[in-house]
Amino acid sequence: FFLAVAVGRAQVQQEPSAETTGGTAITINCSHPNVQGNTNIQWYRQLSDQAPHHIVTGFSGIKAVQDPPGRLSVAADRRSSSLWLARPRRGDAAVYYCAVG
Repeated sequence: FFLAVAVGRAQVQQEPSAETTGGTAITINCSHPNVQGNTNIQWYRQLSDQAPHHIVTGFSGIKAVQDPPGRLSVAADRRSSSLWLARPRRGDAAVYYCAVG
């Protein structure tokens, strides 16, 4: 199945798309080189015909993600982050957004 990722505002950059087969882990990367101060990194996902839904907020280090199961990793310099999905299923096919703020 297909997992889509979308380019956010100019403050962040993402891959245009990524795909995996069901049950195979996938990493979605995001670059946010201008992140400043105490700004958090937010990740959202938008399932078909639904509004974006917040899935995790991070500041630094690694944080578990409950739904979909996985983890968020924020680089030490906070200029990039990655969302790792452990066992994505067909129902996890969506547009995944990262944002700063």
